Amino acid sequence: MSSLTRTPGAARSGSRPRSPMAAPQSFLWTRRIVLTLLAGFVLLPVYVMVSSSLKPLQDVSGKFQWIPSTLTVQPYFDIWKTVPLAKYFVNSLIVASSATVLSVTIAVFSAYAVSRYRFRGKRVFTVTVLSTQMFPGILFLLPLFLIFVNIGSSTGVALYGSRGGLILTYLTFSLPFSIWMLIGYFDSIPRDLDEAALVDGCGPVGALFRVVVPAAVPGIVAVSVYSFMTAWGEVLFASVMTNDATRTLSVGLQGYATQNDVYWNQVMAASLVVSVPIVVGFLLLQRYLVAGLTAGAVK
Repeated sequence: MSSLTRTPGAARSGSRPRSPMAAPQSFLWTRRIVLTLLAGFVLLPVYVMVSSSLKPLQDVSGKFQWIPSTLTVQPYFDIWKTVPLAKYFVNSLIVASSATVLSVTIAVFSAYAVSRYRFRGKRVFTVTVLSTQMFPGILFLLPLFLIFVNIGSSTGVALYGSRGGLILTYLTFSLPFSIWMLIGYFDSIPRDLDEAALVDGCGPVGALFRVVVPAAVPGIVAVSVYSFMTAWGEVLFASVMTNDATRTLSVGLQGYATQNDVYWNQVMAASLVVSVPIVVGFLLLQRYLVAGLTAGAVK
């Protein structure tokens, strides 16, 4: 009879030899502990918001309790009565959506031109677009305010206090980053696709929309999410460039603080409600967003 050679670890039923490339157990446990602590650090404010939004006002104003003694959903109904939250919601949706559509449309044409064509001043244009991100937003507040006021007084076009003026304001922030990001994404798309489309009879615009744009969907989605989030949660310019009729959600939430009291439970409830579109959109577009943010990093 022939004898079989067995490894020491193979004598036990169901055991496998440990791979030399496997991480040690100490590293695995350290990673679990660190990730658990980070998850708790991130989820703790969310729990405080949710629990506070389900408490009566007197419980929120008093000593904080980790486990609410009384639960109520009344704050979620009161938020629509204390301030005109629905109007602010519509204003934010119109402004953020319009700024996103304009920013992405202009960025697609600009980035495609920079990526595919050679022209005088191309490098200067790219550096200028990128350098605008170095300046803080508050630096443009007073110049834009004066420009809008002077345009309104000289031409009669009311930009100050209007949704259109706020949309143009948000373009100054989202458009440079959108162009710069799409340039890197278009550079990662082979030029052979454009040339094949041109040979088949498409013009430059046809090649852009029929070939390049479908291949650049992840990058366009990432730019769209960035532009929408920037416009949705912006506070500084919205507090200066809007009035009672055009006020957005980020400014309208201040209406829950009156001279006599602060409706903390309604503030928490309203904050959760206005966060729903961003969270839902991020979850639905997460796959495209990750692909768009990492595209062009490795060529």
